[in-house]
Parts: sequence; structure tokens; C-alpha cells
Amino acid sequence: MSTTSATGWTIIVPVKPAAIGKTRLTGVSDREALARALALDTIAAAAATPRVSRVVVVTDDTEITHLVAQWPAVDVLTEGDVRGLDAAIARGAETAGQGSARAALLGDVPALTPHDLDAALELAGHVERGLVPDAEGTGSTLVTARPGAVWVSAFGADSAARHRLLGCADLAVPRDSTLRRDVDTAVQLAEAVALGVGPRTAAVLAAAAA
Repeated sequence: MSTTSATGWTIIVPVKPAAIGKTRLTGVSDREALARALALDTIAAAAATPRVSRVVVVTDDTEITHLVAQWPAVDVLTEGDVRGLDAAIARGAETAGQGSARAALLGDVPALTPHDLDAALELAGHVERGLVPDAEGTGSTLVTARPGAVWVSAFGADSAARHRLLGCADLAVPRDSTLRRDVDTAVQLAEAVALGVGPRTAAVLAAAAA
């Protein structure tokens, strides 16, 4: 039986301001628009996931704030004085409260489907802390904590190993799950497109190709 609360999961999505995000995405004509689109498609998929009751977006990007603040079940927190990805996530986790099921989802998984995220959260309900590595197997796209567990995260390069040391158990998510394809490079973007990106990312890419 799952140990998550009846009220569902809170998903925390940290998003850098688009002007300074995705600097490794070379060869893109409008990197800022694409960075926002990646985040918006990720947030939309999370908000549409059955096991998710709330999405907390932590960002100082005013355009993303304006857009997602109007979406049902999505709240926005500013980063404020916090610095770094883990600090932003911790801010969202604190708002969610230790009594809730919490998960941090990177804001650059544009092919993510609600089905794939829901399947991962079902698995996460059976462990104290869970981990979904990225497609390369070295990074992390999702970290989870069941109700009552103290929140911990250590995102960044080679974060999967650090998350395991922090007590996160690998969730049995298939290698081809859309949840595992985050996007930092042009090659990874092409792989996400092959999986099927969300409408905002697709629109930015179509405009760039026109």
C-alpha cells in the first residue's frame, strides 16, 4: 500500500530566469523563449498528473510567474535571497510542509507526460525517498520524499550518486520514460523532440525553423 497522503503530491519545480538559463543550448535562435517553453511544458504536465494535487514553481522569471499563476493548482514562490537549485527547492519543500508527499522535478523535461510522472509517483509512494536518474544515468530529474521524511536534495552534475548517498532509492522507471529526458544540450533537445515535446516547446522550435 502506498504511504503517500490522501491529498496527493506536491511537486516543486525550480526555474531559473530564462535570460540566464540553458546556456549550453547552442544553435538555438531564441534561447530565452525556448528556456521558458521547456519550463512551461514541464509545469503543465506536472499539473495534469492525477497523483499531483499542487505544483509549486520557484522562480524569479516574471513572465513565467505571470503565466502559471493563473493555472489551477499552481503556486509561485520567488527565489528571494536563496541561491542555487537546492536552496530554491528547499524553499518550495518548506512551503509544502514535512507532512506532505513532496517531489522536486527539474523544469526542463519538455516531453514529460502525466502518465509517466504518475507512474513514478506511484512507485515513490512505497519508499521514504526516491530518485529518477536522467537518461544518461548520472544526473537526476526527480527526487521524492514521503510524508514525514526530512527533505534533502543535491542536484547538479553527477547528482544521482549523491542522492543515493542521501538515502534515495532508484525508482523502477523505464529507460525510455519521458521523465528521464531533461534538456541541457542540442543533442538532448533532439532526443526530447523524438519523444514528443509539449506544445509550447514545439511552437518555439517551429517558429525558429520557419
